[in-house]
Amino acid sequence: MGTDILEVSINFAKMVAIFLLMVQLVPLLVWVERRGSALIQNRLGPNRVGPLGLTQLLADAVKFLTKEEFVPAKSHRFLFYAAPVVALLPAAVAFNAIPLSHPIQVEAFEWLGREWGPYTFLFQGYEIGIGIVFVLGVSSLAAYALLLAGWGSDNKYSLLGALRASAQMISYELALGLSIVGILLIYNTFSFSEMVAQQTGPLTFMFFGQETSIGFLPNWGIFFQPLGAILLLAAVFAETNRLPFDLPEAEAELVAGYHTEYGGIKMNMFYIGEYGHMLVASALMVTFYFGGYHIPFITPEQINEFFVSQGQGLTQASLLTALVLHLSFFAKILVFLWIFVWVRWTLPRFRYDQLMNLGWKTMLPWALANTVITAIIVLMMRSSWS
Repeated sequence: MGTDILEVSINFAKMVAIFLLMVQLVPLLVWVERRGSALIQNRLGPNRVGPLGLTQLLADAVKFLTKEEFVPAKSHRFLFYAAPVVALLPAAVAFNAIPLSHPIQVEAFEWLGREWGPYTFLFQGYEIGIGIVFVLGVSSLAAYALLLAGWGSDNKYSLLGALRASAQMISYELALGLSIVGILLIYNTFSFSEMVAQQTGPLTFMFFGQETSIGFLPNWGIFFQPLGAILLLAAVFAETNRLPFDLPEAEAELVAGYHTEYGGIKMNMFYIGEYGHMLVASALMVTFYFGGYHIPFITPEQINEFFVSQGQGLTQASLLTALVLHLSFFAKILVFLWIFVWVRWTLPRFRYDQLMNLGWKTMLPWALANTVITAIIVLMMRSSWS
């Protein structure tokens, strides 16, 4: 956490700030989803409450907070209340482990009669060397929230929705995990920071032991693992219970699925958890396949030198560099979040047998084949055959 009270305090504040960033993005994403669906279906969308309907979000927040508290008479109260909390936490914990920008270098300075620093503050909640293992492990805990909600509600529709959701998530976690193995073989690391660092500069790869470069393409993972990227994107749709994989919430059969009995702030926590997992999934796509926070063909050092040349101090230049790269990362994430919205209002829902067949009979074999082929190609290309 740090070597002194100031560093510990700032690192703790970072974790809180990143959690609040995730929570505050949810109302914005709800507005984007409403406007996006209206655009796709040639409707107006929210446009009455405030400019462009933006303050409709505030009205929704008031509604969620002031709704009558309802608990089913025969429910398991502890499980019923625990489920929304368990749904919210995994996404928040996982998102904190992803680097959102370049580290900030702070020079030593005098304050309160003593010298502080120098410091290096990572632009993430915490750095874990095995970041991807940690994120996958934490994210998989979301399945417990669905089971707790279904069992704790004492409602047959909720229970059936929870069983569907948990079976779906477990099925697609296999394809999701295998789809990532290929990119791990390319980067040869579990660390997010090292993955991002390897995606700078032009496209560079080993060709039978010789380093080869293609100058007009960025060194992004998508050019090494296009099939893995497609499989991961499809799998995260299923993991986040988004269309066309939203069978746990099939209105015609299961009402609202596992959260049928929930309302008010508890329902809102499920929404935050779902959109939080969308945010984590988008961040993983950007980190693995689209250069992370890097801007193509521009290194963080070049951006930092530009700000220094404009008369900024080293600390100010490092902070401005981190903000610019964070905006780059955020812009890439927004593209994938829009894809989530776009797909929801474009594709129809699968039948449950189609959903399970896709996961077990199509995506799992393709992900396994991608892993084997990638391992063979990596071995061949990195070996000298002279």
